[in-house]
Amino acid sequence: MAAESDAFTPFTLPVLPLDDEVVLPGMVVPLDLSDAEVRAAVEAAQAAARSEPGKPRVLLVPRVDGTYATTGVLGTIEQVGRLADGDPGALIRGRDRVKIGAGTTGPGAALWVEGTRVDDTVPDPLPGQVTELVKEYKALATAWLRKRGAWQVVDRVQAIDDVSALADNSGYSPFLTTEQKLRLLETAEPVARLRLATQQLRDHLAEQDVAETIAKDVQEGVDKQQREFLLRRQLEAVRKELREINGEQEGEESDDYRARVEAADLPEKVREAALKEVDKLERSSDQSPEGSWIRTWLDTVLELPWTVRTEDAYDIRGAQAVLDAEHAGLDDVKERITEYLAVRKRRVDRGLGVVGGRRGGAVLALVGPPGVGKTSLGESVAHAMGRKFVRVALGGVRDEAEIRGHRRTYVGALPGRIVRAIKEAGSMNPVVLLDEIDKVGSDFRGDPAAALLEVLDPAQNHTFRDHYLEVELDLSDVVFLATANVLEAIPEALLDRMELVRLDGYTEDEKIVIARDHLLPRQLERAGLDKDEVTVDEGALRKLAAEYTREAGVRTLERSIARLLRKVAAQHELGERELPFTVTDGDLRALIGRPHHVPESAQEPAERRTSVPGVATGLAVTGAGGDVLYVEASLADPETGASGLTLTGQLGDVMKESARIALSFLRSRGAELELPVADLKDRGVHIHFPAGAVPKDGPSAGITMTTALASLLSGRLVRTDVAMTGEVSLTGRVLPIGGVKQKLLAAHRAGITTVIIPKRNEPDLDDVPAEVLDKLDVHAVSDVRQVLELALAPATSGAEPEVPVAAMGVPPRL
Repeated sequence: MAAESDAFTPFTLPVLPLDDEVVLPGMVVPLDLSDAEVRAAVEAAQAAARSEPGKPRVLLVPRVDGTYATTGVLGTIEQVGRLADGDPGALIRGRDRVKIGAGTTGPGAALWVEGTRVDDTVPDPLPGQVTELVKEYKALATAWLRKRGAWQVVDRVQAIDDVSALADNSGYSPFLTTEQKLRLLETAEPVARLRLATQQLRDHLAEQDVAETIAKDVQEGVDKQQREFLLRRQLEAVRKELREINGEQEGEESDDYRARVEAADLPEKVREAALKEVDKLERSSDQSPEGSWIRTWLDTVLELPWTVRTEDAYDIRGAQAVLDAEHAGLDDVKERITEYLAVRKRRVDRGLGVVGGRRGGAVLALVGPPGVGKTSLGESVAHAMGRKFVRVALGGVRDEAEIRGHRRTYVGALPGRIVRAIKEAGSMNPVVLLDEIDKVGSDFRGDPAAALLEVLDPAQNHTFRDHYLEVELDLSDVVFLATANVLEAIPEALLDRMELVRLDGYTEDEKIVIARDHLLPRQLERAGLDKDEVTVDEGALRKLAAEYTREAGVRTLERSIARLLRKVAAQHELGERELPFTVTDGDLRALIGRPHHVPESAQEPAERRTSVPGVATGLAVTGAGGDVLYVEASLADPETGASGLTLTGQLGDVMKESARIALSFLRSRGAELELPVADLKDRGVHIHFPAGAVPKDGPSAGITMTTALASLLSGRLVRTDVAMTGEVSLTGRVLPIGGVKQKLLAAHRAGITTVIIPKRNEPDLDDVPAEVLDKLDVHAVSDVRQVLELALAPATSGAEPEVPVAAMGVPPRL
């Protein structure tokens, strides 16, 4: 007990300071005696040892930033001599942890302090957790030492069984910082110290694994680059040898971009820009990604037809004949192309081909319902002018870069569709069809319609700049044809830059000509039939156009002809029909079924839509052309107590306002018209537009709703053969509307014979084909009273009105 108590008795020893260094118990370290403080401590310890048995002892105390630690190590001076470099030194072994106490005086120049040994014993036997910790530390230390090739040290570490000595052995680790070693020194409890040493070693191994992985990846990349460089040099040497064997020149033009640029016929500014890029390409390395971008850009520039132009065909009569042969009708567009060619011919004859850097291009907007030939017309225009034709589909485009191109810095950058169209055409003056321009959208990637403003502006497009090319491209000689179904969907600024040409649809006679000359021959070929094997007479074509289809264009008509020919071909293959065969109107029902659109006038009186009061026939314009629109009105039973106005049929705000105006007019002027307006006050009014799934809007159904309500109140039927269109005011005036031509064509297709239009729309009749006007009795009116007199049949019978129309100052036919 006395020996154990003496082990922890305070003692006084000289301090040997360790600047930014830590020595743990069990470590043997050499110290340089050149430092005055170190030499003073060693000399003081040697002087004290002369009077005491044993080796000289010192206190090894870490000093960090001039501050002594609170824990040190008792060390014995094993040997004093000279170090490997010849300087005086001492070999000191760390023994025990010492708690540093107060300073005191002693012999010599050294600092003397009091110290007390720290108890760091571990109970025996070791707990299971401590044993596992010892195993883990030894395994980590062994893995680290093996990576360094220190096999002898591995055996020494494996031989240590004392927990405290094993933890202090990590003091030899060179990767530990002074702060980490100081924490180990100040941790007195051995198990906690070993756990700290294990964590420090584990963290270092993890960092070392990451560093080795990064170093390996870097080395592999460097090796790959060196290998690629070597192979490229070898490939160049092989190519050089092959060129020498084949007698070729060193710089072949296909591989020399500078020679290709200088040999190409480029505009001066484009040539300068291309040569600058060639300079960059020559300075860049083969491994640089910029080199591939420059090559792609140079290839695009060299492939564009900068100076290539096709000669226009100035045979005006020949161009007109080509247009007439390939398209029936569409006189407005044909006249505009003929005018363009005539003016361009005169400009060339007078040397005015280029004025102010601009050439004589054209920008036309073809607006009309589907199936009238807008897209195919573009190819016919190019054929008539002798130019190349390119179609650019814009439907669903929502990225501005599709028009102006991407910046070259983006991966996979390409020029815009306009530049690609010029490249595809192979000339600078093609006919470019911008198909479905009204279907262009916008989102976070920009507005393509805004990018088209410069393309379609004749005052700007001679200096068009694509984001990818970044050089000026002259588009002033291009004929742009833009197609659209809905005029309102085209932005106003874009529409202002184009010349508008409306295609309102075909008449029945034009459809028969188109079917006979174009659709039938094409479908005969697709069905594998010869023109002598199957013949479709004019009566069958007329019935197909009138009763099996009801459209502004001819797409459905062509599908009906195709179905008809397929049925005949199938019957012939089955042995049910002999060829040749002539299809008449009487054969249609047996071949393709019943008609889908029977005119109202052809139906039985009881089956007609207007066979009851309160139903009137109106005319409307949709995205598919003109169409017939029915209006139904009813009064609620007084016993139900319903009142007010009910509107159904998915109507827009403008159409709802027109219904209220019609009702207000009848309430205020009903007495003048001899109508029982009291019913309008006491009973609910319901106005319905059939085809409720289709949205409807606009003011042109005003007189139709007024007529339906007047028919309901008076009990007089609306004439079956009458259709009407016009806006109504509160005073009963009939105001002008739009789309007269399309509405009259729709009335003609539906079998209507009498049409009522506003007086102020009378000049629009000049646009209606003469053959349609000859079959329609068109009345231009200015007041609702005239509408009711024309539309409502007498109460006694369905005959014509007793009051002569001429007596009211209304022209009977226009």
